[in-house]
Amino acid sequence: MQDLATSVARFLDGGPGLWLADGDSTAPEGTVVVATSGSSGDAKLVVLGREALVAAALSSAERLGFAGRWHLTLSPRYVAGLMVLVRGLLGDGVVAADPSLASLRPSGEGDCVSIVGTQLYRALEQPDVAGALARFDAVLVGGAALRPDLRDRARRAGIRVIETYGMSETCGGVVWDGVPLPGVDVRLGELGRVAIAGPSVFDGYLGRPELTAATLVDGAVLTRDRAHWEDGVLVIDGRVDDVVISGGVNVDLAAVRAAAARLDPDTAVLAVDDPEWGARVVLFAPSGSLEQWRDRLRAGLPAACLPRQVVLVDPLPRGLGGKPDREKLLQLVEP
Repeated sequence: MQDLATSVARFLDGGPGLWLADGDSTAPEGTVVVATSGSSGDAKLVVLGREALVAAALSSAERLGFAGRWHLTLSPRYVAGLMVLVRGLLGDGVVAADPSLASLRPSGEGDCVSIVGTQLYRALEQPDVAGALARFDAVLVGGAALRPDLRDRARRAGIRVIETYGMSETCGGVVWDGVPLPGVDVRLGELGRVAIAGPSVFDGYLGRPELTAATLVDGAVLTRDRAHWEDGVLVIDGRVDDVVISGGVNVDLAAVRAAAARLDPDTAVLAVDDPEWGARVVLFAPSGSLEQWRDRLRAGLPAACLPRQVVLVDPLPRGLGGKPDREKLLQLVEP
């Protein structure tokens, strides 16, 4: 970590560009190149400008009200870990910690950490680790939507959780607990599609001008998420491609995921092409038959939303950000 932290510090001071993706290449001047997590099977090289990274870090400090001493538990080769380095280097320092969180040693004042939901879940199973997290001033949780029950458990354990929403293209999470950071402009378009503008947006995808033009529209990152405002708080409703037609009926996969997660957090829901139904809803779970899952979900979902196939998988494959790995899951689905 030390060598990379030194390189990032040199970059922030005006040094050469940084290549943090796989392979050995050179980043454009004044930029850092990172790879997206590729949970949907399409990892991209994201170009982040020096000014964007600094702006994202400064807006975080403004929201917190202090610069912070940041503990690094995530790979700095991806945006969440990189932003921990940037925030700490521009703030009160960086402390290396193990991804298991077992080595967390908060100083007692101004300690911050960024983790994913899986890390929080495991920490709550270990009283010593949960106790250490409770001594942090801010625990950012991102990478995937935070389940309400998990957040409630963290609250009861005294952990100051901040759920973040963002992506590599926005220098990580720029919406905290549903409220955009200072300088961040969240716009909702047709069907509630989310677009994010502000000083922390990316320069583009390396070597992919067509994709850049389709994603960076009018100065804003056009996401694949849909949302609505509720008393000034942004509520993510799911993906724009989460609504599929099964048997002639619109099915919102986000609603199915939420219902399944309330019964078992280690589940995932996808839709695959089906000659009879058009789209077949598939539930991935560690146990249970199709009939059992349909019976359990029937009380909270319309009949058309109930899964038509269950694939048993334990543990659920996840990407580095904690999201279910879509491509690996699809490989488990029988025609």
